[in-house]
Amino acid sequence: MDIRYSANQRDFKFYTTDEIRDEFLIQDLYREDEVVAVYSHVDRMVTLGCMPVNETVSIDKGIDVWSNFGTKYFLERREIGIFNIGGKGEIVADDEVFTLDYKDCLYITKGTKNVTFRSLDKSNPAKFYMVSAPAHISYKTTFISIKDAAKKPLGDNKTANKRVINQFIHPDVLQTAQLSMGMTVLDEGNVWNTMPAHTHERRMEVYMYFEVPNDNVIFHLMGEPNETRHIVMHNEEAVISPSWSIHSAAGTSNYTFIWAMGGENQAFDDMDVIKNEDLR
Repeated sequence: MDIRYSANQRDFKFYTTDEIRDEFLIQDLYREDEVVAVYSHVDRMVTLGCMPVNETVSIDKGIDVWSNFGTKYFLERREIGIFNIGGKGEIVADDEVFTLDYKDCLYITKGTKNVTFRSLDKSNPAKFYMVSAPAHISYKTTFISIKDAAKKPLGDNKTANKRVINQFIHPDVLQTAQLSMGMTVLDEGNVWNTMPAHTHERRMEVYMYFEVPNDNVIFHLMGEPNETRHIVMHNEEAVISPSWSIHSAAGTSNYTFIWAMGGENQAFDDMDVIKNEDLR
């Protein structure tokens, strides 16, 4: 497991390009029949990827759960949100079996002992993208299809940010201990993922960009509003955003991204908005 320790905004001002990428960028999430995991000490969020091809893969494959979390199994004191961004796949959570198509989502509650993944067609394997947060209470393991997500159209073609926010793991859809997740889909010809830029001091966030066409890139903007930096990202890469950082981006084409939040609250509109003229 790759462990990332918390970075503060004072030191961040002096990071090189490589240091920024090493600290915040998550690459190579989907390795055949493996679980890739990055444990961030920012709100103790874990970002994972799994692409089962030839075998059924357990969520804790390659992870020393006791050493990293001090628990007997991965979800003993955690909850997790899972999206499928590949071919059709199956997840077994204890005794429940769930089939996820492209862009479907599964929330698995705290206390679930056994979680496994498999693809239904190894020539078109599932790609399970996951974010896990600490949890103090158990709710109900719930499947949410893309058609059942709460849809919030936002933005405008004039400002190149027309998009639909699909809320999956969200207070308007289901109860969780703290985790919120959703998927934002930009219309063709739109490139800005959010505007205005903002922070939320009470929550961190992880973004995973996908449906980025070949030879296109995402410029993910981060840092304090008056001290911004950028990370150039490619398809199916994720980035950790601490609470003190903005998390805006522009691409060389339209794209889709999955956002995950954890922290003090689940209030989606709890943002500290920054005016464009105040960005530096």
